Amino acid sequence: MRVLLAGLCTVDVVQRVTEFPEPSEKTQSLRVDVAAGGPATNAAVTVAALGGDATLVTALGAHPLAALARADLESCGVELVDLAPERSQPPPVSAVVVREDDGERTVVSRNAAADAPLELPDLAAVFDRPGGIDAVLLDGHHPELALAVAEEARRREVPVVLDAGSWKPVLDQLLPLVRVAACSARFRAPAPGLAERGVPVTVVTAGPEPVRWSTTEDSGQVPVPRVRARDTLGAGDVWHGALAYAVARRDDGVPGWIGYANAIAAERVKHVGPRSWTKAVGKLAGSREEGVR
Repeated sequence: MRVLLAGLCTVDVVQRVTEFPEPSEKTQSLRVDVAAGGPATNAAVTVAALGGDATLVTALGAHPLAALARADLESCGVELVDLAPERSQPPPVSAVVVREDDGERTVVSRNAAADAPLELPDLAAVFDRPGGIDAVLLDGHHPELALAVAEEARRREVPVVLDAGSWKPVLDQLLPLVRVAACSARFRAPAPGLAERGVPVTVVTAGPEPVRWSTTEDSGQVPVPRVRARDTLGAGDVWHGALAYAVARRDDGVPGWIGYANAIAAERVKHVGPRSWTKAVGKLAGSREEGVR
């Protein structure tokens, strides 16, 4: 499956600790990891881990920190389309602390809102690569990019999945172009609702609680597997990447898409570190494919 992912790429500095420090307190970490991060980026890594062709369209730049993210993406098998290859400013950096006992995390980050407008690529060339594009995932962090990609996808009848973590002004224009809006439990949209804005499928996640879904014709919920969480960093992004991959296959209904994403995200949280889960997820995906056949 070929998935195009457009959105934010950060550099994540991840410290694992026994307990979160109190204000003014210093603490020693158990381990440190540096990796590319951001919703669309982690989703792209997921698609690649599942065996798909993942193309990430983002703004990374020429700063030395960007080289860290670039190398990580290359090692994960993600094709990068950098819209700001000569930008000298550092990419957004996220400071992440993960608690050893239960995998809970805190994140301090900066999104792309303050960056200069992007020079958009020839999207026809991006979509016309060998085999075409089977699905698109957007996180909305580069609004002009998200809108342009969604419009091109609509023209080509490629399904668009939106990672709707929070309301962004661009969503007024973007939602009518979206096939699946995957929202966090905290997502709030101003009236009218998503269905009234033209979104055929709405999905709402709530951590370990069942994932709710609704269409114009039906609704339901899908349980989340119960596992011991060791690291929850990026678990939602992994879930969105797996959902986009499932949508790209177009061989199952909404509950099946969600069940697939739930299983992949549950596997991710069992592993410590930003990339340690990728091989396990690939094996899990392979065994599920064999089971279907």
